[in-house]
Amino acid sequence: MRKKKVYVGMCADFIHHGHIRVIKTASKLGDVIVGLLTDKAIASYKRVPLLSFKERKEIIENIKGVTKVIPQETLDYVPNLKKIKPDYVVHGDDWRRGVQKEIRERVIEVLKEWKGQLIEVPYTEGISSTQLIEEWKKRGVAPQFRQKLLAKSLELKGFVRVLEAHDGLSALIVEKTKVDGKEFDAIWLSSFTDSVSKGKPDIELIDFTSRTNTVNEILEVTTKPLIVDGDTGGPVEHFKFIVKTLDRLGVSAIIIEDKKFPKQNSLLKSAKHEQEEISKFCEKIREGKKAQLTKDFMIIARIESLILGKSVKEAIKRAKAYINAGADGIMIHSKKKSVNEIKKFCEEYSKLQFKVPLVVAPTTYSKTYEKELVKMGVNIIIYANHLLRSSYKAMKETAKEILKNERCLEVEKKCASLEELFNLMDERN
Repeated sequence: MRKKKVYVGMCADFIHHGHIRVIKTASKLGDVIVGLLTDKAIASYKRVPLLSFKERKEIIENIKGVTKVIPQETLDYVPNLKKIKPDYVVHGDDWRRGVQKEIRERVIEVLKEWKGQLIEVPYTEGISSTQLIEEWKKRGVAPQFRQKLLAKSLELKGFVRVLEAHDGLSALIVEKTKVDGKEFDAIWLSSFTDSVSKGKPDIELIDFTSRTNTVNEILEVTTKPLIVDGDTGGPVEHFKFIVKTLDRLGVSAIIIEDKKFPKQNSLLKSAKHEQEEISKFCEKIREGKKAQLTKDFMIIARIESLILGKSVKEAIKRAKAYINAGADGIMIHSKKKSVNEIKKFCEEYSKLQFKVPLVVAPTTYSKTYEKELVKMGVNIIIYANHLLRSSYKAMKETAKEILKNERCLEVEKKCASLEELFNLMDERN
């Protein structure tokens, strides 16, 4: 008599007794085939997995009751189910709601084709992989682990979404904000917002020690990769020191712009910009690459040609030179309200023989959707200053309301409750 085939789909990033209960139930029905979601499949609907597919596979293969482990390439079970045609699919009943609800319905529908059956195990209360990971995150992460996440996210997701933070509190907002399964993949420490939050102009006035203090503030309370705005990088000898320090702290990348020191903000209307010679900027990149301590640290070259009104052709010339010098990424910057010149650059960039991840900050062309930028070939999208700008506006309005009303009752509805902030700090402790 043929033994029944039982299919169990799993991420298995953090194994707990709820997983074991599902496998036990499945093993009583027949031979258990675990469809283990690949790294790419997991990253498509939530976070980048902590353990690689190979590591997770080895763990699952050694659990009693598991007959075989195969990759499940997508969140959708149907492709694997049509190949295997299992008699049963076993899953926890928690997928009746949330992001997997439609997946469940598709499983039920496809099982009808060969009279298969869905068996649902009651959800194990008080425990989940997400909960375990959140508890783990509270303890913080080692620099080496955090540093690898940016490259890993790029590999698995194709593009990463990055939001600016300028202190520990704003970094916690980036870390914890989630909407419909979406979240930010990394944090951007902008020299503009770091300077303005300290009441200083964005002219490379904030010294590196002060910038490092902000880096530490952010790293201490978050687990996501951190990309640091390095302005021009300063003199070559200074840049080498900056690279070593940021690399040692666990920063994932630094972005330096090809303007001469001291720079002015690219979007400042009255600013006078002077672009660095290609050969000198390439030398800075090469020396920075020599100075880094780990292979995971990235040096991204930001091209200011379009800001200065130069041609796309000139910008591409610089991109090729910077890639040859060892740049791990190229950022193309624009102050136009239309995305057209960025699109033209992307079209020419796609023709290059050797390419690295492409970065943009759509501050001025804000009407452009992420999916449009990704279609153009963009890999990293940075929302570069929006938390500071929105907080400034809110604080200014609050200050005016208090003066106007000579009391603070009217602003309470605009403010977070003290309880909310107490709870946020309790979570960190």
